[in-house]
Amino acid sequence: MQKRLISKKKMSELVGWSESNGRRWVKNFKEYIPEESSGQRVVYTEESIRVMKLLKKLNELGLYIPEIKQLLQDIGLPKDAHEEKSLIEKVKYRRLKYTNDTLASIKDSIPSIKEMMLPYLSLIKDGKPYPASEITKKLVNFFQMTDEQQVIKYENTSDIIFLSRVRSVRYSLKKENYIEEVNKLTYQITNDGLELLSENTHEIEEEIEELEKVIDPLTVVKEKINELKQELAETLLKQLRNVHWIKFEDIVIELLTVMGYGDGEVTQRSNDEGLDGIIKEDKLGLDNIYVQAKRYNASNSVGRDIVQSFSGALDGKRARKGVFITTSYFTDNAKNYARQLGEAKKIILIDGKELAKLMIDHNVGVDISQTFVLKSIDYDYFKDE
Repeated sequence: MQKRLISKKKMSELVGWSESNGRRWVKNFKEYIPEESSGQRVVYTEESIRVMKLLKKLNELGLYIPEIKQLLQDIGLPKDAHEEKSLIEKVKYRRLKYTNDTLASIKDSIPSIKEMMLPYLSLIKDGKPYPASEITKKLVNFFQMTDEQQVIKYENTSDIIFLSRVRSVRYSLKKENYIEEVNKLTYQITNDGLELLSENTHEIEEEIEELEKVIDPLTVVKEKINELKQELAETLLKQLRNVHWIKFEDIVIELLTVMGYGDGEVTQRSNDEGLDGIIKEDKLGLDNIYVQAKRYNASNSVGRDIVQSFSGALDGKRARKGVFITTSYFTDNAKNYARQLGEAKKIILIDGKELAKLMIDHNVGVDISQTFVLKSIDYDYFKDE
């Protein structure tokens, strides 16, 4: 049976993205999307469509391109429908709203860097090389970790606690020559690592305490970058609260368009029926996302009644997708109302903090001040021809 080959444009249509949006996702995830050559053209396969559909699902769950890239780098691309379903379920946990006590309890139950040191070595003691993602899966099984434990993030960052700790363990073991990187993100235990496992319990504990003190410079850099991003976000939010409301609506539509949800436009300024913008997910406008944008002061909350009014405006358009964006914050009643709408109608609430973060992540309203390049070994360069 002849293999089905399709163009980039057709693949985008099958996935449900505009041609320009599909092109952007293919460009960002080129290493995960299989392609073939047909004469002078690049064409794509059924596997390409599967990957693109997965990316769209992850995006619809609230993950952005940088977060999806990091996720796939850490755990690898799902190989089949079962692994896809498992990944989707894990990501859904990220969108759940836990109480502070529940969050603290989950965070406390995640294995520490110290607790993971010895198991990391023991799980690869057979001397075979393992991809980092496979070792991570082994650790998950070893500690019998729940989905919640695997996806909880540090506050105000996109870093997942568990994966961040795994990277710290890996760095410490590599720096002290207990493991070595034999290929890109592929690791193997060394003779020193095997010797450490054969030591008595007291000596192992002493060495692990020393390993725990080893700090990955990249972690320090990321912490400082997060501090700078937080400062930038606060300054950006102040600026947003001071712009004219017309300009604010334009900014919101530009952001959602850049994020890849479709082609956006601001509605007419008068008689807009409580809807400030439209995002057309396809060229014909068969599936629209309606937008409400409210430029409020920090202390001016958005309550359930305002969100409910927006929901009514969606009903007037027979629409089932809406995004409500504000420079202030939503009350708990407003969040609960949006959450309880179910699958028939979906309203996404974006408060001031999230808005500023999204603008920074997608380079809207900000310029690149400085760029730092971190280089790594090109293992293919050293291979024999």
